[in-house]
Amino acid sequence: MSRIEVSRIEHGVVLRSRHHLSRAELDAAVADVAADGGGAVRWFVCEPTHEERAAAAAHGLRPDAPLLHLRCTLPLAASHRLRPDFVTRAFRPGVDDAEWLALNARAFADHPEQGAWTERVLAARMAEPWFDPTGFLVHERDGRMAGFCWTKVHAAVAADGGAHTPLDPHGEAEGEIYAIGVDPALHGRGIGRALAVAGFAHLAARGLRHGMLFVRGDNAAARSLYASLGLTEERRDEVFVGSVAARPSGKMRPRPGAGPA
Repeated sequence: MSRIEVSRIEHGVVLRSRHHLSRAELDAAVADVAADGGGAVRWFVCEPTHEERAAAAAHGLRPDAPLLHLRCTLPLAASHRLRPDFVTRAFRPGVDDAEWLALNARAFADHPEQGAWTERVLAARMAEPWFDPTGFLVHERDGRMAGFCWTKVHAAVAADGGAHTPLDPHGEAEGEIYAIGVDPALHGRGIGRALAVAGFAHLAARGLRHGMLFVRGDNAAARSLYASLGLTEERRDEVFVGSVAARPSGKMRPRPGAGPA
């Protein structure tokens, strides 16, 4: 089984490695991206080794802002209560899709992955076994979608292949704020904080005792908000970005370690 995951998104390719890679393994992954048409690449790796950093540099991949994994205990502290006038509703698949995609594009206009979602990407996420529209919270202002907080419960398959049980790396139940966004025209009104509180409250109501989310390391405003809610850094993934040129068809890449015929 490959130790690196390769996912093609709307504007490039995402590589994720759960274990440390050798130079040959990264070479093979990059060669596969080139064979598949190339494109912009983002490689996520936890605590990269010197060899991995050198391999990234050899392929023209440069360090970008890290991705931080933040975690908290649920429910949040009693001081983090929703305002009585802040109301959310469940996302309605097939009804809210177009309006949500437009809002998501505005909220993440500068994000290389999230802001490029299409109907196809949204449909694929809603087809995932973990998708639950009641955990996809929508907030409206004046009859229009103003923000959202999409939650997710992580699940691990039991050793005997039986029922799924929500587990975190420490073996306890955990829920995630998968995506959260606010219309840029409404920034500064406390909507983002209220949505985060609403999302974690929803997860706590499901009986989950731990919450988590991912945030870019250079997003100072978001990091400040999450710190104020009691989230702390669990780990960080370094991110290397660059581009891989498409390899002309008909040229086969050699297998790692293979010599001339």
